[in-house]
Amino acid sequence: MNKVDKRSSSMLISAAAFVVVIAGMQAAASLLVPFLLAAFVAIICLPMLSWLINRNVSAGIAVLLITLAIVLSGLLVAAFVGSSLADFSHNLPSYQERLKALTGNALEWLSGMGLSVSSQSMLDILDPSAAMGMAGKLLAGLGNALANTFLIVLTVIFLLIEATALPHKWGAMDKNAPSQQGFEEFVASVCSYFSIKTWLSLATGVFITIWLAVIGVDYPLLWGLVAFLLNFVPNIGSIIAAVPAILLALIQLGAGDALLAGLGYVIANVVMGNVVEPKFMGKGVGLSTLVVFISLVFWGWVLGPVGMLLSVPLTMIIKLALESRQETQWVAILLGPDIEPAEGKS
Repeated sequence: MNKVDKRSSSMLISAAAFVVVIAGMQAAASLLVPFLLAAFVAIICLPMLSWLINRNVSAGIAVLLITLAIVLSGLLVAAFVGSSLADFSHNLPSYQERLKALTGNALEWLSGMGLSVSSQSMLDILDPSAAMGMAGKLLAGLGNALANTFLIVLTVIFLLIEATALPHKWGAMDKNAPSQQGFEEFVASVCSYFSIKTWLSLATGVFITIWLAVIGVDYPLLWGLVAFLLNFVPNIGSIIAAVPAILLALIQLGAGDALLAGLGYVIANVVMGNVVEPKFMGKGVGLSTLVVFISLVFWGWVLGPVGMLLSVPLTMIIKLALESRQETQWVAILLGPDIEPAEGKS
């Protein structure tokens, strides 16, 4: 077998293995999603765990304190947002009907202005109520995943305990083990990225909550939570988070307040995405817009609604893993954002 045949067969085997793995992930999505959420939470908590251990707090006590903080945060979110989520889900069909009525009135107005528009055809093509339905499905999927709260918290505890024991295990490995320094650099870059992203997302969520509450839009805490979660999806996430809140403001308060609500999302996106985030992370950190969109569709298809929330974190971990190896750095560069050419080069 010549080199070309070997390369072709290797590519076919790799493609077949990829299809099998993805099919298995899709079939086991109900089991995978809680574990992925737990891993995501554990990664965010790792810097706090290191901070406590470096201040002579025992590993067991540090894990216990972090677990209590996670449970307390979850209870607070459930207390403040749970009723809003249930109320919004209950009223979702009426919101969709009112949106269809508003769209129909707008189309009739266009027809009165001399523009021949088929109302039913336009409603089939451009249906804003579908955006409200998508928001409902996303929140319902997250609620279903969080129904396994006990499993998620228990997994986080075991992951954090394992993280404290891993350095000792690595020291006992032989020379054939992977480089400890390379692994530590990879973990540090992942933790740094997600820690900064979490704080920026939290600031975005708080700002959106206050902005919408001042305007008078219903369920501001719920839309703040959505903004916090979707801020992990750069560029596209802020648009997806804004659409249902703006549509609700249009239904509830009118066009003027809907524009004000949209202005709040624009301010948050411009300030956080273009000013604050590049300052803390650097302009070269992140993913290209195309990769963000593809990962959103792909992971949403594989893991369901929660996969859309985890799409960029999962893809970002893959990118950071590729960056840690010199042989695969070129793939990480392709996945990353646009790079400004060096001076003197066109």
